[in-house]
Amino acid sequence: MRSPLLNTPGAVPALAPDDSVAAHYGDPYAEQRALLQGTALVDRSNRDVLRVSGVDRLSWLNDLSSQKVDTLAPGTDTQTLILDPQGRVEHHLTLVDDGDATWIHVEPGTGTELATYLEKMRFMLRVEITDLTAEYAVVSTAPTAAPSALSAAGPSAGPAAVPSAVPTAGSSAGTNAVSDASPGVIALRALAENTPGAVVVGTDLLVPRPALTTVITHPAGLWAYDALRIEAHRPRLGFDTDHKTIPHEVGWIDSAVHLTKGCYRGQETVARVHNLGHPPRRLVFLHLDGSVDTLPPHGTPVTLGVSTPAEGDPTASIEGATEGTATPGQIGFIGSSARHHELGPIALAVVKRTVPVDIPLLAGNVAATQEVIVPPDAGRNVTIDPALRRRLR
Repeated sequence: MRSPLLNTPGAVPALAPDDSVAAHYGDPYAEQRALLQGTALVDRSNRDVLRVSGVDRLSWLNDLSSQKVDTLAPGTDTQTLILDPQGRVEHHLTLVDDGDATWIHVEPGTGTELATYLEKMRFMLRVEITDLTAEYAVVSTAPTAAPSALSAAGPSAGPAAVPSAVPTAGSSAGTNAVSDASPGVIALRALAENTPGAVVVGTDLLVPRPALTTVITHPAGLWAYDALRIEAHRPRLGFDTDHKTIPHEVGWIDSAVHLTKGCYRGQETVARVHNLGHPPRRLVFLHLDGSVDTLPPHGTPVTLGVSTPAEGDPTASIEGATEGTATPGQIGFIGSSARHHELGPIALAVVKRTVPVDIPLLAGNVAATQEVIVPPDAGRNVTIDPALRRRLR
């Protein structure tokens, strides 16, 4: 559904699957700064919106997904995942419960598939799933830092990284909550009070589509939003993930997974990696060489940098974002990339877990240095006594 904000003078459509909203409105850097100041909002009306009602909704969603939501308090936003039986991520949900229903938004074009799955899992429970994509639009302010980014940044995290509560793995509340001092969230709450039918979901606002152009009076494009999202270490499903991604690899274990709740599909893989193993890959933040004119697009192979020793087999490779795109020497792929108003060109990438954290990389032909998001030693939180291990054998 084409956004009416594309009619704004200077609006440039984004690339698929975001081509129904604007990439920018003429000045992406100014749009980033306006987002941080809380004076602009991002049109993400291409995202799909679902509403789940019925008295059994929270306990039912708790049984189906990775987060503990059965005790979710009204107005508390969170994230959760739908996994396949092997623990690979199928859907990433951002949601809030208003006391009467649970509001969910997901990636563009995935709402129908998610709703179909949920309908199949209703059985005799008192729940109703409604696809409201045609009626509701998602509006966003600046994203906040992921829990892993805050741990690395410490108390000096910038204005786009000020959550009110950063949960540990196993916590369910406030995984996307932000400080009352956040200018963008203050603006969202004010808009919600003055927009009938609006629902606040952390740093997002669900609004009736007819109100979209009234709510967004100073728009910022997806380029601005993505630059701040990448800085905040927030992966996006389908961009910074592929068909093999498990939660540990991209840091969702901290924000979208509860480690001590009851069973759900895919939990065995999550528990096994958390307790006894390591994820095969890890999400990294890349500073890209600013002397290159173009950004490496999604799926660009990541290889070891010039003059670095080959890691293991120099001809080894892993799959990129698309089947059959493996490149000799490839150790990862670019997910999202953007130009930040202060940091310059930056990106998120998924690389092999064993790639040294201090080694230079190449994103296509662009030199890159990495910052750790998911540490190489993620997982394996249980130590088994060697003597017991021998007895078990």
